[in-house]
Amino acid sequence: MARKIAIVGGTGAEGSGLAYRLAKAGEHILIGSRDAARAQETARLLRERVGSEGQIEGMDNASAAAACDIAILTVHFSGAAALLKQLKSRWKPGTIVIDTTVPLAATVGGAATRMLGVWQGSAAEQTKELLPAGVSLAATFQNLGAEVLSGDEPVDCDVLVCSDDEKAKQAASELVAKIPGTRALNGGKLENARIVESLTALLIGLNMRYKVHGAGIRFTWLPVK
Repeated sequence: MARKIAIVGGTGAEGSGLAYRLAKAGEHILIGSRDAARAQETARLLRERVGSEGQIEGMDNASAAAACDIAILTVHFSGAAALLKQLKSRWKPGTIVIDTTVPLAATVGGAATRMLGVWQGSAAEQTKELLPAGVSLAATFQNLGAEVLSGDEPVDCDVLVCSDDEKAKQAASELVAKIPGTRALNGGKLENARIVESLTALLIGLNMRYKVHGAGIRFTWLPVK
């Protein structure tokens, strides 16, 4: 049976962009939302874009978490902890969670180019504390903008994957590679997510100063594979 990938908070711009790219690559996508009807409508619109081959369903976040093999967390940082507490009993053992969350000050009314201090060190490390035993975590996709993901052009960006679990890191890297133009790079331990997350604020500032929407990062002198 094909695996199912839940996009938790999938009706937002980042979540629906990832859902679109991964559904185009042949993945079975579950759009999760607080409002099941909104998730179903987003799934319908994405199926229209992807075509008849697209496997995209809409449901509430709890149902998506319970049914998936891999979950991608795409909610705002300000609501992530509360949602993860609600979902703690819903995850199946062996589920892999991929955290895209960035603690930007904009999530609490501040500037998009500033980071919030997180007691655990990063949004990803906070997420790890809120997941039950038997559920592994990787952090990635933080530096891919929603507008870039929602289009059809190749994405000119390296994507760092941080995790303390090799299986989770491999699964996340495989999903990164399904987006044309990206290259998944081993970002090391989960604690390195605090560095990766901060790059998002820097990229937002570059977008603003240069009046673009898709500033990304590339690392040189690394093997292609």
